[in-house]
Amino acid sequence: LRPGRFERKKSIMYAIAFLAAVAAIKSGVEMQARGPNHYQKLGVSRASNPLAIKRAYKKKSLELHPDKNKAEDASDQFDAIKQAYDVLMDMELREVYNKFGDEGIKNNKRYNENQFLVEVGIFYVTWGLMAFMLTLGKKSGEARNWTFTGLVVMLVLEIAIISSSGNPLPSWLFPTWTEYEIVWLLHSLFPAFMNGCRSLGAFLYVDLDAQSRQLLLALQEQGKDVLLVLRDVQISIQSMHAGGTIAAGSTTATAVPVGGGGPMARATPTGKLKELQDRLQTSNTNVAQAVKQLKNDGNKGSSSMGFYLMIIGYIVISYMFSS
Repeated sequence: LRPGRFERKKSIMYAIAFLAAVAAIKSGVEMQARGPNHYQKLGVSRASNPLAIKRAYKKKSLELHPDKNKAEDASDQFDAIKQAYDVLMDMELREVYNKFGDEGIKNNKRYNENQFLVEVGIFYVTWGLMAFMLTLGKKSGEARNWTFTGLVVMLVLEIAIISSSGNPLPSWLFPTWTEYEIVWLLHSLFPAFMNGCRSLGAFLYVDLDAQSRQLLLALQEQGKDVLLVLRDVQISIQSMHAGGTIAAGSTTATAVPVGGGGPMARATPTGKLKELQDRLQTSNTNVAQAVKQLKNDGNKGSSSMGFYLMIIGYIVISYMFSS
């Protein structure tokens, strides 16, 4: 999006919508390439009981039997639903398939706490280092906070999903997806999330150093205005003393110009002080606004540490209770 083409809020909304659309298309293409899982092959949900699975298998077997199905890959389709039925009817294999997918069935994988923690640690440490490297610099400060927040939330979700004895997800949420596919989706969306955080962080970045310089320049200009007005007051007072024209309570003074001529009106010290007061009020207003904005921008990330401590505490407590 070209800078300045849309309003700031609209630009942010359009950017988020665009990034979400790209991530959805990418994940959809990858999911399509993976093909249907065992639940989708039989047309059942992950909450289906063995009786519902058996009924669905009988219906599918009649439809896809090579004697009735004239497709070239009829035999492969029938074998696929037979394999899905065998896995889902065996409760132990079904649990392995839900947690680890087809690779877990092929490798006869079982949930091992130490192995799981090692695999999770490798993945998240790798992505954490990559995210840290990609968010170096002042402009990426907020993006780094958002990225690591997403990483921690994803870690909590993955631990809760994989370490639970059953399926912790509600039945209405992706009813035909396994826990393994939910975790895969989280891993697939994280790069897009990280790049989105980097883009938005750079767009929303506020340079505190530049604001500090502007504040100092404003103070410097204020000091110059004060000195100029005080100098004018001093010159006026000296001129009035020299001409002997100061009158108590007067608002103007008469000064005889060099070379003769008529009297000329000149501002009194009272008028100069009034001008000085007006300038100071205007300058103080600008400085106060700059200071307020500087404080607000500087305190944006002050609550991040508390959030991270809360997440880490939740992980520790969950691990202690699950043990």
